[in-house]
Amino acid sequence: MGKQGRAHIVWDWNGTLFHDNDAIIGATNAASAELGLEPITLEQYRALYCVPVPKFYERLMGRLPTGAEWEIMDEVFHRYYAEHRVRCGLTEGAIDLLARWRSDGHSQSLLSMYVHDELVPLVRGFGIETHFIRVEGRVGPSGGSKAEHMVRHLRAMTGVDPERTVVIGDAADDAVAALHVGAQAVLYTGGSHGRSSLEGAGVPVVDTLAEAVVEAERLAAA
Repeated sequence: MGKQGRAHIVWDWNGTLFHDNDAIIGATNAASAELGLEPITLEQYRALYCVPVPKFYERLMGRLPTGAEWEIMDEVFHRYYAEHRVRCGLTEGAIDLLARWRSDGHSQSLLSMYVHDELVPLVRGFGIETHFIRVEGRVGPSGGSKAEHMVRHLRAMTGVDPERTVVIGDAADDAVAALHVGAQAVLYTGGSHGRSSLEGAGVPVVDTLAEAVVEAERLAAA
């Protein structure tokens, strides 16, 4: 017999529901150029990307950026990203999947490491805010892990059982955050990590969001 109560999905935003790869790569290269680094491709980004983000730049530079370098790169990244995200849209099929999950009687929320005050109007602009019982972005400095944010996110929602919760994201850190709160995870290959990087997380890895939702329903009922 399956678990009792409603299944819940915690969605990631960047690279998962929001298909912003072009803006991310452009912003990364703009930030890296501040230190004289050569631009990288999406494939290189997917092979190297990790959190905390300063460790990613260590892979690019061969050393950790200094505090001053990080401040400059972080500012350039977010400025470039804000200018170019306007050309990005939702991942194919996302709107229908959100509506269907909600109509099936399940709940869902959105937890992102993107700045909260910029995330909320962006989600609202796509007309999908009502599908979520909570939309939460990052408050405070960038560069950390999602795990502690996930603890607060689940605690803030009534009736959401971690055992029936599945995190859907595009980074290994999403799986780490899920494990940290006793939830499960499904990782999607269309964002910041390639399949080979994601498979090391030990959770299901899929190529479409539709497959991710199918897996989420299976995991929540197991």
